[in-house]
Amino acid sequence: MNQTLCIFGRLPSLSLAELESLYGADKLRPVGAHAALLGLEPAQVDFSRLGGTVKFCKVLTVLDTTNWKEIEKFLRGVVPQHVGSLPEGKMKLGLSAYGLKISVGQINASGLELKKVIKSTGKSVRVVPNKELTLSSAQVLHNQLTGHLGWELIFVKDGSKTIVAQNIAEQDIESYSARDQARPKRDARVGMLPPKLAQTIVNLAAGYIGDQPVAESCEPGSQPKKNQTVLDPFCGTGVILQEAALMGYDVYGTDLEQRMVDYTKSNLDWLGERFAHAPFSYYLDQADATNYSWDNHFNFIASEAYLGRPFSAAPGPEVLSEVMSDVNLIIKKFLQNLSSQTGPGFRLCLAVPAWLVNYDGSHASRLSGAQGASEQRNEPYKKYGERVAQHATQRSAKSTQGVSSPAGKQLSAPRYVWHLPLIDQISNLGYNRVSFKLVDNADLIYFREDQTVARELLVLTRK
Repeated sequence: MNQTLCIFGRLPSLSLAELESLYGADKLRPVGAHAALLGLEPAQVDFSRLGGTVKFCKVLTVLDTTNWKEIEKFLRGVVPQHVGSLPEGKMKLGLSAYGLKISVGQINASGLELKKVIKSTGKSVRVVPNKELTLSSAQVLHNQLTGHLGWELIFVKDGSKTIVAQNIAEQDIESYSARDQARPKRDARVGMLPPKLAQTIVNLAAGYIGDQPVAESCEPGSQPKKNQTVLDPFCGTGVILQEAALMGYDVYGTDLEQRMVDYTKSNLDWLGERFAHAPFSYYLDQADATNYSWDNHFNFIASEAYLGRPFSAAPGPEVLSEVMSDVNLIIKKFLQNLSSQTGPGFRLCLAVPAWLVNYDGSHASRLSGAQGASEQRNEPYKKYGERVAQHATQRSAKSTQGVSSPAGKQLSAPRYVWHLPLIDQISNLGYNRVSFKLVDNADLIYFREDQTVARELLVLTRK
């Protein structure tokens, strides 16, 4: 039985792949475009390590309807039965709906109806008003809706049924912000890797192949086994290492620049002081990942590789081809170097650059559905490429209106994604690309609407 409901963030394909990596596809069932049911008790899951899940919920019941009036009628009948179990004090109530055909006005009206029902039991209550159909993390945390006196009820359309769940944990946006903005050393020139994406990269590296845990790096419930070490050979300012350390891994980082090694040391020392409850050890060294021999033991690799030159606007095809060639050579040499130092089955997750542009190329794919998953995969996750294109079109309409290219032509929204050539040569380099059952590899792209350089996540194993 599926007991836990995970509500996804902005890029659900990455969220679903992360869960499949940690728990296996047999324990997952995608629900709509926003969520998945996980066949584990909430207590078996370490929610704090999940970068792609924003709401972590306990399933309460499943209703044989998607009609909101019928759902509200059900709530009016059962809510009074459960209010009495709450401790003394003013209750706080919030409602979030996913995939249901209702308006913000309707969900707010239902909240007021439930307020009347709850007050009739003698319990004081405050209802958190909806600005959208779903409450934001800031609203949930500010109003303590996952606390002892809080209820955030979650409603997710599942075909002709509705899953009713209670949010028991929300992503800690303040902690994420501190781990991103409050670190003593940051450098925009080497890229600003979000901590949540860093978590996902670690989880994709430390996951499963079929039903077998990789390098025995995870206990059931996604807890790391003792004395497991993560290597980041392009450590930069240490974001991936800090997130791995918070999960309970020891960390090992190298970088071509001594300055980056020094930055990582400062940030890891700060992390150890700031989060004293998570003791860890680390080893750092200055090294060129294309030819270095890593003498210290490591169990798997989680890394964001060299992304190439940053672009404030999309480059022309000649410039992009040159940048892509340089990046491709560096990462290819790294993979060749690594293959001589690891054995069969060794696993890594590598974030590499992909570029969103409005022209075709020899290693480009169209955004408009060419990245869709196979027919066997869940329908909402088949249109990821189309959502990328839609976001890009919206971005273009806002940012390039009235702007012309040097040739006098109107700039258009990105329609293609340029991939590194080495992706088509993975097998020749001595690696297999891990295939997920619920998500297509082409959908493992992290992007933001205002960026040209995206990150494509490669989950690989040594042959």
